[in-house]
Amino acid sequence: MTKEHRPDLKSAQVKKSEASISPSMASMPLDVKLSPDGKTIVRVKGISRGALVRSAPQVTLSRKRSHDEARVVYFDTALNEPYRSLGKGKKYLIYTWGCQMNVHDTETMAGILELMGFVPTEDEKGADLILFNTCAIRENAEDKVYGELGRLKALKQEKPGLILGMAGCMAQEEGVVARILKSYPHVDLVFGTHNIHRLPVLIHEALMSKEMVVEVWNMEGEIVEHLPKARQGGIKAWVNIAYGCDEFCTYCIVPYTRGGERSRAPEEILSELRDLARQGYKEVTLLGQNVNAYGKDFKTRMYTFADLLKDVHALPIPWVRFTTSHPRDFDSRAVDVLARGGNLLEHIHLPVQSGSDRVLKAMNRKYTREHYLELVAEMRSKIKDVSFTTDIIVGFPGETEEDFDQTLTLVETVRYDGAFTFIYSPREGTPAAKMDDTTPMSVKKARLAKLNEVLARITYERQQTLLGRTVEVLVEGVSKKDETVLTGRTRANKIVHFYGPSSLIGQFAEVRIEDAKTWTLYGKLIRARDVALAGR
Repeated sequence: MTKEHRPDLKSAQVKKSEASISPSMASMPLDVKLSPDGKTIVRVKGISRGALVRSAPQVTLSRKRSHDEARVVYFDTALNEPYRSLGKGKKYLIYTWGCQMNVHDTETMAGILELMGFVPTEDEKGADLILFNTCAIRENAEDKVYGELGRLKALKQEKPGLILGMAGCMAQEEGVVARILKSYPHVDLVFGTHNIHRLPVLIHEALMSKEMVVEVWNMEGEIVEHLPKARQGGIKAWVNIAYGCDEFCTYCIVPYTRGGERSRAPEEILSELRDLARQGYKEVTLLGQNVNAYGKDFKTRMYTFADLLKDVHALPIPWVRFTTSHPRDFDSRAVDVLARGGNLLEHIHLPVQSGSDRVLKAMNRKYTREHYLELVAEMRSKIKDVSFTTDIIVGFPGETEEDFDQTLTLVETVRYDGAFTFIYSPREGTPAAKMDDTTPMSVKKARLAKLNEVLARITYERQQTLLGRTVEVLVEGVSKKDETVLTGRTRANKIVHFYGPSSLIGQFAEVRIEDAKTWTLYGKLIRARDVALAGR
């Protein structure tokens, strides 16, 4: 794995092809000029403000993949001036949409900002910098972001010195930058998922420039290690083990917004985990768009997700989870390691998306219904008390009633403990967005309601099996509805409420379940523990 000492913060590593104007931007009434220093200045006709475009997203470039192993560089936390004191006396606020990966990216942004001297605030009017870390997985998430950007226009007019920025997966979409240029000229900064480490430079440019600053890399760059993190709570932490996705499911925008699969070196992951253990964190979730593909991109070593789990199993982290898994890449070696129990928890989030082979093929999921059910059966036979949750899409283009019925029968067979269910949302630039979709929305909504009804019944039945049992709970805090009630999660990721002293927050407790609702368990505290039980 190629290594260098530090990333070059002063220059964006952008190919000439990336600096060109995307088709979405080219269709707009633009004036495009080069400044004397070679920077591209884009101005939408009729709008007074221009944009300094270092690079803008293009779908054709986002599809490309490098066959080389990712280059590793190290972030220099000893920031030089002017970046180190740029935020002195200033406050920042970050709004986050989307998955755990986005939440963890926000922790990285916050860590960099605090290294620059910024301090956090929850008061919009008191903020000097507001960032939107966005999600592109569904249209309604994007609509919320646009609504919030529009809402903050008045604050920007009231406080011209405020820096307003968009980051995350939305920024990686080709049409988004064009829309921001045209309809949201009060935005000062747009950057994507591949260049978060350049935040100090981008903020400096946004402060010094009269133009909007746009830098969105189309292809993934290096893996940047030693990035600062501003983690919250001190109980649970997220740790990236890999970035990107090469599955290219036909409905999914993630391979375009997150780039190709790149695995972190196991030495870096294990070192970060040991550090979190020393800090007293009780639970860590290993993150990746497809954790089961971890290590496939290594060229100079044979080291897989199963190998990583084996090494993690020996660390003094009490609880370890991981997400998200892909059924095609979940092999028997990984199942065998998980069967050892201990700090490797028995909750598996295993997205199925559909129970129909015909729909799975149209989705390019690369596995069959039979393969999925065989994998579930193997896990149930090897992992004691294993708990499954999943993701399911209804109303995918061409889905028939027969296809939907096959999803229902699969749900009945697996008997999930929970599921995230969605009506298909077309994403611009994905193959599925071009497929004929003649199913009325009313039918899709009816299917979703029926699916959720079946899932709720099964979840309730699964919850009832825990009545009278004593479960181990990691206490996370107090209930939102009653501050005298503690709340936490079991090894199987089930929510438990019970009465107990607030001193238990951040500790483990044994709780006997006395009542079970569909989504929540209620119990009685038996005893508190400083350390987790040994596991299965």
